[in-house]
Amino acid sequence: MTNNSNPTKTNSLKHVLFGSLIGTTIEFFDFYIYANAAVLVFPQLFFPSSNPTMATLQSLATFSIAFISRPLGSAFFGHYGDKIGRKFTLVAALLTMGVSTVAIGFLPSYASIGVAAPLLLMLCRFGQGVGLGGEWGGAVLLAIENAPPHKRAWYGMFPQLGAPIGLLLSGGTFLLLTDSMSSQDFMDYGWRIPFITSSLLVVVGFYIRTKISETPSFENSKKEHEEVKIPFLTLVKSYKNQLIFGTLAAITTFLVFYLMTVFTLSWATSDLGFVKRDALLIQLFSVLFFALFIPVSAIVADKIGRRKMLIIATIAIAVFGFFFSYFLNSGSTVLVTAFICMGMALMGFTYGPLGTFLSELFPTTVRYSGASLTFNMAGILGAAFAPMIAIWLASTYSLTYVGFYLTMAACISLFSLLLISKDEHKF
Repeated sequence: MTNNSNPTKTNSLKHVLFGSLIGTTIEFFDFYIYANAAVLVFPQLFFPSSNPTMATLQSLATFSIAFISRPLGSAFFGHYGDKIGRKFTLVAALLTMGVSTVAIGFLPSYASIGVAAPLLLMLCRFGQGVGLGGEWGGAVLLAIENAPPHKRAWYGMFPQLGAPIGLLLSGGTFLLLTDSMSSQDFMDYGWRIPFITSSLLVVVGFYIRTKISETPSFENSKKEHEEVKIPFLTLVKSYKNQLIFGTLAAITTFLVFYLMTVFTLSWATSDLGFVKRDALLIQLFSVLFFALFIPVSAIVADKIGRRKMLIIATIAIAVFGFFFSYFLNSGSTVLVTAFICMGMALMGFTYGPLGTFLSELFPTTVRYSGASLTFNMAGILGAAFAPMIAIWLASTYSLTYVGFYLTMAACISLFSLLLISKDEHKF
């Protein structure tokens, strides 16, 4: 009788890296088309108001829902990812995100069904957050649990690359649609196209994920009977310091990103006088810097350590915050573009090694839950309300205070990185 468990079976490098990349690309594509629509479309269709700023804030409030639901997805999918395996859980998380995104494309507007429209939008956004909360951690573990010890950051940066690729695809799609149809057609039906067509990407991701075997680390853990009954309770009881300081260490990563994308897109098109197309082009150009510095930071992190790389990047972001007002108030398209590109480059520096760093804080038995929860709790603190807070600070005080907001968050992350344990758990 053959051994069906086949403990020696390993994934090919191609399947590991592409499998971890494709899922996060799809997930972040879905997530970012919502971010673009929340600024450009939803205020008019789902939150009609005589005050445009209020409508935008209401729309961005639904944007925040996904960050609140992401830890729920982390706890739910993390539990099963640590109990029954990474592969099945990754497929389930991908489908949850995909169904929620496609449903948004079919929602009627406020003019058609009244208050039920924003309520349904919020429900779909909640589903997006749950799916992404389970997706990211599993994708990172698929990569690093198949990696040699001296290349963990390099392997771990492949799912991180899904973020800039997803953003390029979503922003490029919106740009193509706005260029190829009238404003009225875009508002009537054009904005729905990227949400609905994301179903094709989900099918591709589903197929690839089903071809991947379980990770060696998880298989070894199962063989040695190391699993715990309830991973979440074990985390809270035995790894609370890693949860707390890991979360705080990651908040700046989220904040700098959503200030450079959602906030700047909103501020540029409303207060700086940029037309939507130009603002989207600047954002898409800046994403190239984000993508470029993810592998650069991973290479450095494998040489000097993930923690040291994050400390250097966080200090740079803290300094960067002091230049917020100077660049955005310059009135120069060149300086505004340079500023956003610098911010996205810093985002690449901090984002590249982050997944590997957070995963190394926890042992295999609770790694899916632990890495996912720290990452997504940081999303609540660093990003859920960041665009709204930044708009309020800039409108009430000035852009200088938005920079102070970023610098203060960077100081909190730096303090946490200095305190957190340097120990790495067995893979």
